[in-house]
Amino acid sequence: MSEVKVVCVTGGSGYIASWLIKFLLQSGYSVNATVRDPNDQEKTAHLLGLDGANERLHLFKADLMEEGSFDAAVHGCEGVFHTASPVFFSAIDPQTELIDPAVRGTLNVLKSCAKVHTIRRVILTSSFATVPYNGKPIPPDAVLDETWFPDPVACKEQKLWYQLGKTLAEQTAWKFAEDNRIDLVTVNPGIVLGPLLHSTCSHSVEILLNLINGAKEYPDAYYKSVDVRDVANAHIKAFENSSASGRYCLVERDSHFSEVLKIVHQHYPSWDLPQKCIPGMSFLVKYGVSKEKAKSLGIDFIPLDVSLKDTIESLKVIGFITI
Repeated sequence: MSEVKVVCVTGGSGYIASWLIKFLLQSGYSVNATVRDPNDQEKTAHLLGLDGANERLHLFKADLMEEGSFDAAVHGCEGVFHTASPVFFSAIDPQTELIDPAVRGTLNVLKSCAKVHTIRRVILTSSFATVPYNGKPIPPDAVLDETWFPDPVACKEQKLWYQLGKTLAEQTAWKFAEDNRIDLVTVNPGIVLGPLLHSTCSHSVEILLNLINGAKEYPDAYYKSVDVRDVANAHIKAFENSSASGRYCLVERDSHFSEVLKIVHQHYPSWDLPQKCIPGMSFLVKYGVSKEKAKSLGIDFIPLDVSLKDTIESLKVIGFITI
């Protein structure tokens, strides 16, 4: 790039955000990354150690629940990548733990963006969870794409709190962007796996880790996965490609959990992996997901086989897998 472009990444210490920052720095961007505590070395050391971080990475303190908290971080930026949002699948108080931070946090970031005339596009890290849950049965031969939207009422009735939070956050984002003439694009990944840059195990990777670390059973469900490196790449391409618009579903493959374990066994035949299939994660049913729009961005998906092996080797290095 002839001149350094400044962008902001919210939730900078997260799984997807860490890879996004790494790729942005590699591409010559200057990055303002928001974290809850810039002085928390456990959360920031891996970011500060990235190539180019000394010169072009700046950490900002921000809180999703505090309006105006992101003003300083987005000031002077050309693009904003909003990745910050709670990611877990069970909660004691879903409204406080999941829904409010997702919805109000997204709104607070967009309110900060609306004040900055230099921002030409905002990329929202949404989720594939904002696609299928409309309360109607999905046939196994169906192929879902970006035109599918969930019903918040159905999510609430099924107590799919994470799905509800992400759905309401995306709906809020589209409404605010339209009202305030913000160029918004969303990236909607499935279950994200791939190597970790930090020492905290993400909830999506934890699903795999639990199957490896002594589980006796696996769920009768389908694993709609995508590599974290593809997700990070898609964010950047969605920002840089002037014709990018709307939503981008990112799912490399839809595999039954038995197929995932079979791939793991091929790489690690001595491991004692679960053999028994039991009911569980019944909301993860079989159907296809279109790759057409994602490939229009230039995404050439990393195969599940590679993603699984790279994830596991990463977990071994960090110490989450000791067998």
